[in-house]
Amino acid sequence: MVMFDPRTLEQLVTRIAASLPPELGRLHDDVERNLRAALETALARMNLVTREEFDVQAALLVRTREKLDALEQQVLSLEKKLMERPETPVTKKVARRKSRSQDD
Repeated sequence: MVMFDPRTLEQLVTRIAASLPPELGRLHDDVERNLRAALETALARMNLVTREEFDVQAALLVRTREKLDALEQQVLSLEKKLMERPETPVTKKVARRKSRSQDD
């Protein structure tokens, strides 16, 4: 997925239209309209997102990562509390799992 800013399209169309020879002055508006339509069609076929959509998804990713980090800390804290208890089948299982994860 590629990010796309709609202002970029306007800037591109304006720059191309401005580079047309002065003799095409009366065709300028038609060329600009057709160019904009062609670029919009081509860009619509691409896998693009707007800057706004990108920013929303980036913020969502940050919040999700923060929640994941908090949950990881909570699991570590609970495992620590569990390991402080007298040995039970559950604490043995947690200890084996932690030992295996440290070996990897």
